[in-house]
Amino acid sequence: MSSLAILDVDAVRAAPVVHDPYCYCLGRQVLRPDAVADLARDFPPIDKPGYLTVDEVRLAGRFRELIDELESDAFSRVLSEKFGADLVACPRLTTIMRRSQPKYGAIHTDGPSKVMTLLIYMNDAWRAPEAGRLRVLYDGERFEPYAVEVPPTMGTMFAFLRSDRSWHGHQPFEGERRVVQVAWMRDAAELARKRKRNRTAQFLKGIFGR
Repeated sequence: MSSLAILDVDAVRAAPVVHDPYCYCLGRQVLRPDAVADLARDFPPIDKPGYLTVDEVRLAGRFRELIDELESDAFSRVLSEKFGADLVACPRLTTIMRRSQPKYGAIHTDGPSKVMTLLIYMNDAWRAPEAGRLRVLYDGERFEPYAVEVPPTMGTMFAFLRSDRSWHGHQPFEGERRVVQVAWMRDAAELARKRKRNRTAQFLKGIFGR
């Protein structure tokens, strides 16, 4: 029996890995249905925009359990088997966002300090036709054409191996956009630098405004 009670490991394993234009996976309903209502209730009441590390946020209830599962070696082993990469040995950085600003979503690849990035979206519905929908892109210049568009709805998972070609981004969106991000880092020093950089960014937002 799996030790993962909130993540649906079968749904994660069933999601196909695609290799063009880079190695990624789009999964649906990876959160167990009986946990969804509790996760929505326990999502942290974050006022600040942008991503906050888990040590900057009050975690409670089933949401805390979800973070524990995402950061567990058991889940890293599932993804390691899926992507053919040793993620268990990688330190993990988990961040949470509730509020998005129009300046977010610029096209990027993620930095070389990351081995893999995983996003789990937790919005009940998404009515914006294009805004806030992450796209798998072919270059760093254009939002079109795109390989796939990711709806940021409850239980949708997007994961990819970072490379110099792992272009992604979304059209500007302002408002509530709930997402949990886990990054598997290359080493502990990179993890510490990333945490420090994120705390500094949040501190400066508090001084100079949002």
